[in-house]
Amino acid sequence: MLHLKPATISRLRAASSTLTTAIAACILAGCGQEAADPSARKVQDDSPALQEKPVGSVVPARPPVLTRSDLVAAAREAASAYSAGDVSRKKDPLVGRSFSVRLPFGCGGAGTAQEGSAEESGLAAADWTVDRKAIQLRMMPGDWAGSTLLAKAGTSAKWEAVEGFWIPYPWLGSATCPAVQTDPLQTGSSPASPQTLGIAAVFEAGGSRLGRRNGRAYEYTVRATDEAPLTWPKAGFRMVLEGRITAFPNDKAIACRAAGPDQRPVCIVAAHLDRVAFEDSDGSTLGEWRPG
Repeated sequence: MLHLKPATISRLRAASSTLTTAIAACILAGCGQEAADPSARKVQDDSPALQEKPVGSVVPARPPVLTRSDLVAAAREAASAYSAGDVSRKKDPLVGRSFSVRLPFGCGGAGTAQEGSAEESGLAAADWTVDRKAIQLRMMPGDWAGSTLLAKAGTSAKWEAVEGFWIPYPWLGSATCPAVQTDPLQTGSSPASPQTLGIAAVFEAGGSRLGRRNGRAYEYTVRATDEAPLTWPKAGFRMVLEGRITAFPNDKAIACRAAGPDQRPVCIVAAHLDRVAFEDSDGSTLGEWRPG
């Protein structure tokens, strides 16, 4: 058995106490752990989960601009609802929407029946000038303020003036001339179908008079650009109407009427016009007006 001197034992106890104290201090101070990497801490602090996200309202996407096919489809639904007796007053999602509609005309050559001969028909027309060296494009908006359809819609107190534009070929969704040709076996000429879809450019009572045509037609003359004689375009021309859809007194964007249950309803879209233009079939602007 090993016998130690009292002085040695005292020194060993002092060393043991010092070691114990050092170990305890090391544990409290985190000795033995790897030093934190500053870059690693920065990555952790930059983590998306730890960042504060800015609080703000989400801006809704602007609805797309309505086209001819959209209005044709909407008018078809409105005609069906009218025929079925639907008089609901729920909010119409079309109200306030922007639109850009192209109306083909001059499709069958000069002075075709579809355009009509009435000066105030509300249909665009194209015809040769007297010397046949130029083509005259013309649109006389219809005066629809006193029409039976709008009178029944209760617009007299709301709108001071209403200028009408018919949408030809309302069964055609595209903005092109019909591809159907006249039946060669038909001996007589076939009359054009009655117009059943239109856009009413409305002007509120007491509002601005800018943009009103007041009996003046939209006109443009197409002339030859070189020495070659001008030829009639096979694809005709286009009239462009652009603006925003508004509401009738019943809060609907489209009003429909029919003389009886066996008649196809005539439907009119209420609108504020921002631009009217003539285009060729390639989409090049020939002449334009900005009523607002």
